[in-house]
Amino acid sequence: MNMQQLTYIIAIDRFRHFARAAEHCHVTQPTLSTMVNRLEDEVGVKIFDRSRTPVLPTDTGKRIIAQAQRILEEVDHLHRLAGEMTDQIEGELRLGVIPTVAPYLLPLFLHAMLTDYPKLRVTINEFATDEIVEQLKTNRIDAGILVTPLNNEAIREIPLYIEPFVVYRGKLMPPKKQKYVLVKELDLNQLWLLEEGHCLRSQIATLCELKKKSLSSRNLNYEAGSIDSLKRLVDANYGITILPSLSIRDFTDAEMASVQYFRDPVPAREISIVTYRHHIKEHIVDVLKKEIQKKVAPILIEERPCRILEI
Repeated sequence: MNMQQLTYIIAIDRFRHFARAAEHCHVTQPTLSTMVNRLEDEVGVKIFDRSRTPVLPTDTGKRIIAQAQRILEEVDHLHRLAGEMTDQIEGELRLGVIPTVAPYLLPLFLHAMLTDYPKLRVTINEFATDEIVEQLKTNRIDAGILVTPLNNEAIREIPLYIEPFVVYRGKLMPPKKQKYVLVKELDLNQLWLLEEGHCLRSQIATLCELKKKSLSSRNLNYEAGSIDSLKRLVDANYGITILPSLSIRDFTDAEMASVQYFRDPVPAREISIVTYRHHIKEHIVDVLKKEIQKKVAPILIEERPCRILEI
């Protein structure tokens, strides 16, 4: 039995297909099949039921795969721990970031961090919150950046910053009469939202108590998949939306004229780094936190009281 065989059975369990598992592991299918057969002969049980499509683990196989996952995690942790003993920041950081944060946060700090730490390799993917949690659990990423609190005991949350929300009014809307506004002063029948699955949508729905209100029908119903699409939709139509502060950082003067701020307490979201409970790359995560806060702090200095919205 060796680590490669354990890697193979975990890949087969993940993809439920020998060919896709082999492709993921960068080996040929015959090589993968032979190694798995040898493992099954060694332990004396069938790990997979090959008569079914997709391939499924046997009852005993499920227990073996779960143990293999724990073994590989511990070996990985051992390598990481050895790396943590050095003073240098090096190695790999696999990072997941939610789509309503990534386009506005990453350009602020990423180049400077990679320049300051040239031996650090960073792999970034955009994932929804639930997928980040799952990826952390299965050790496919090291950390995530998302909206908290998650209220998940298995997840460690490291707060980064508080990001206030603002109102953005479409070009066809009447000019704003005042700089600050209350939620109850907004015409929610003109409110455009992101599509289901975005935590930003959930927060805005909570802020505006949309579940308690009966909104009149519109002759256009459209839910945007990104903040940029949402802004473009509002620009081209009669309506409003609610945006996080970092997303308006590069607005033109004309676009800023359509921004309206909330009265105190300002609705806001908490952005944090999250890791799984077995995480070890403390030095790298600490560097990530410091680099982000160094760049964000001058932009999001908010002395007014904020109200953190739940997801």
